[in-house]
Amino acid sequence: MRIEILSETELSLLNKLIDEADNIVICCHKSPDGDALGSSLAWAEYLKNQRGKDPMVVIPDAFPDFLQWLPNTETIVRYDKHADIVDAVMQHADLVFCLDFNAMNRVDEMEEVLTASPGHKVMIDHHLNPEPAGIELLASHPEMSSTSELIFRIIWQLGGFELMSKKNAAQIYCGMMTDTGGFTYNSNDPAIYFIISQLLTKQINKDKIYRQVFNNYSSWAIRLRGYLMYRKLNVFDEFHAAYFTITRQDMKDFHFMKGDVEGLVNEPLRIKGLKLSISLREDDRHDNLIWLSLRSVDDFPCNEMAERFFNGGGHLNASGGRLQCSMDEAEKIVRQALIAYAEKLKR
Repeated sequence: MRIEILSETELSLLNKLIDEADNIVICCHKSPDGDALGSSLAWAEYLKNQRGKDPMVVIPDAFPDFLQWLPNTETIVRYDKHADIVDAVMQHADLVFCLDFNAMNRVDEMEEVLTASPGHKVMIDHHLNPEPAGIELLASHPEMSSTSELIFRIIWQLGGFELMSKKNAAQIYCGMMTDTGGFTYNSNDPAIYFIISQLLTKQINKDKIYRQVFNNYSSWAIRLRGYLMYRKLNVFDEFHAAYFTITRQDMKDFHFMKGDVEGLVNEPLRIKGLKLSISLREDDRHDNLIWLSLRSVDDFPCNEMAERFFNGGGHLNASGGRLQCSMDEAEKIVRQALIAYAEKLKR
């Protein structure tokens, strides 16, 4: 099966940029998930072990506790904790890889230092509508499951699979698995399973990886998730949709840690006939900032809804956004969105 994604010209340029670079930085989007971390760490592993480079992975802020097990997370530098270090490496970088985001504003407070970096910039991503300004090489494939899948394909095309390490394979598999909900959505391409079969030859334990990600919550996190589904879930049978809210008080009451509600937005989709699920979470630091996650089934375009109502976007069945308002106001906007999309939701 042919899984190459770069043209010969693009491949030649990528090799040239890597060969000539002395200071390489790899970065991903704010609130990194399994795909953002998995792809970044996997690309760093390849560059270090097979190309003799010493890249630094920098991220805007914290990542979920259940991803701490990923190989090499101890080498990651957080901008919100070490802005001075990130500023310095960005200023001296001659090559910057932008992974799993389609626009510079996705790195949030790290945007200014990223855009100001003099290094050549390469963007590898699977989100819609990339903004290529300032990008020298763009590998954008929204039709693919994850950025981790793209990283595998590129390593394969560069001839790096034979020497791929076990931990490199685990990083990639984790990213692919998390961005498809354990291969339950955005995962119908047969090439995905060819890639998995190849990763398994590196002796990764996919069952253990699943447990480390999806069965790795604290008792408080389980109580919080149960509370949210029991007390905070709003189901609209007439729209085949549901939403739930997470306030700062909820997080305080249940000793919230980042990642405690990861994937919970998918849970309401277990309700028979439901087509759309939305979660609304208050930011724990900034007032009047609400983060939204949307998940849908079949052909309902939650990315279109996210762009139209929630200043966001994403994929057909998995999207996100943000609102600058109170939670009460955000709930009103969600209800307006449901009414606006009533015809598509009722189909």
